[in-house]
Order: sequence, then C-alpha cells, then structure tokens
Amino acid sequence: MSWNPMLEPTMPDATSLESIETVIVPRSRDLGGFSVRRALPAPKRQMVGPFIFFDEMGPAEFLTGQGIDVRPHPHIGLGTVTYLYRGEFEHRDSLGTHQMIYPGEVNWMVAGNGVTHSERTSEMTRKTPSSLFGIQTWIALPEDREDDPAMFEHHGKEALPVLEGEGKEVRLILGDAWGAKTPVSMLSETFYADVLLQPGAKLPMPDNHEDRGLYVVQGAVEIAGDVFEVGQMVVFRPGDAITVTAGPQGARLMALGGATMNGPRYISWNFVSSSKEKIEAAKADWAAGDWAHGRFQLPPGDTEEFIPLP
Repeated sequence: MSWNPMLEPTMPDATSLESIETVIVPRSRDLGGFSVRRALPAPKRQMVGPFIFFDEMGPAEFLTGQGIDVRPHPHIGLGTVTYLYRGEFEHRDSLGTHQMIYPGEVNWMVAGNGVTHSERTSEMTRKTPSSLFGIQTWIALPEDREDDPAMFEHHGKEALPVLEGEGKEVRLILGDAWGAKTPVSMLSETFYADVLLQPGAKLPMPDNHEDRGLYVVQGAVEIAGDVFEVGQMVVFRPGDAITVTAGPQGARLMALGGATMNGPRYISWNFVSSSKEKIEAAKADWAAGDWAHGRFQLPPGDTEEFIPLP
C-alpha cells in the first residue's frame, strides 16, 4: 500500500518540546549474555494507551545448543504480543496452541481470566548458532473484559498492512492508524507499528488516538529540534500534531498507543488487573498447582517444569 493515502500534503510538526510529556530511559538487565530493556511500566508512566509492559529483548547471539527457555507461567487481565526482528520462538499455551513465530509475524494471546504459556527456542534452531532480537509487550484489558475466556491468534507477515513511500516503511502490527487496520482482534482502541525510516524521512504520528508514544530501536530521530536515540521511549501530549524526522543514519521505531484506561492497573508478577483481590486470587490458584481441575493448566507438550510463584 502506498504511504498514507488519507494524509494531507503538509506534515504537522511539534511546535516545541512541550509536546513531549515524558521521556523514558529503560532499565536494562543482563540475563547472562541476554539483555532486556524494560521501558514500561516506568516511574513516571505506567501505561501508554493500553500498553502496560514493554521489553526490548536482545539482540543476542547463541551458540549451537543454546537459546531461550521461558518456562510455563500464568497471566490474567492482559494480552501479550511477541514481535521479532530476528530469530524465532516456539509458543505453547494451556489452550492447546503450539505455534512458531518468526520476524514480522504476530502472536496475540489474551489471558482474560487465566492462561498459561511458555516461549522457547525450538530444538531445530538450537542445532546451529542463532540470534534473537525483538519486543514483548503486554496490553491491559478493559475492565469489563478482564474475566473473558483466554484466546490466541497468530497472523503471518503477509496479513499485516504495510504502508510505504517517501522514505518510510510502516508495518501495522495491531489496531488502526494512518488509514490502515490489522486483522488482529483488539478489545480496545489501540495502535502498534514497526517503523523503518530512511535518513531524513518524516513520520506523522497518527492523530486518531488519544495516547501516543514511540520507542527508538535503531538510529535516532529529531522531534521539535531535539534528538532522541536508541533505547529511549518518548510519550507525547494528547492532541498535539507531531512529526518525527529520522536522523542521518535513519531509524527503526516502534510506535504505540491508543485510548487510556478507565483507571490505573495493579501489576504483580505476571498478573494485571483493575482489582487487587483478583490478583491475590490468581496467585493462590497458581500456588495451589491443581493442573487437572484448577484455573490454570500447564501447556500440553510442556508440562515437565514451570515457574513457581515468587
């Protein structure tokens, strides 16, 4: 699809840095040769739209026989999104899903009242050296959908709309923006996009969403005369017209946002909810370990181990 057919010929521009509400510098953790940068939740910002958790994974290089093993663990009250630039994951969940994910694809799992899943480097990939680089996010569910049954969707690379032209390539991962919409079933107003900008290319942030932000994955961008580099998340003031300009080396960004929640969310371990009581009940159900009759079951094909309640 050619770039932005609904956009006026002139680009809006942020008139000052007052259009930027918050700049987040993620916390970085070394997990033994594998780094994770966590941008959300942050002290100044719990969420951007419905996005309540945002982790950049890697880049990491693995020798033959090595990889990532995220053992089975539970979730409630959120939707998880895995998006890869390099590498792969083998996803299994308690719904019976067994799905590989590769760069440019979407695994969208809605936890609802409860789900368990694992993500691992596959045995096939471990037979040779490999790499991994991507983003994992959680999206808080609307309060009236927190107790919905769990669900899972996979969408291949070819199913996601791509907008191209004027030095930019935008793959829309979730929701709607710039006149395009993805096939992923969303429960709230959302947009999420993988953006590649050539040097000097300009990207107008979508104007149909209340809350908007971006994360710089590679390169740098200029906004209202200031430069933002790799590993920074910029959150914009609602309602302002914003244009992002790529630096001399170009840029890769994740643009994200949507409607704000009706109130804050509580987060504890892998659980998100508008209710502390629901989180405590989920903790008790996981600790009980009643995989046959309880709320949580282990994923078929991955039942030998699990992550215990901290």
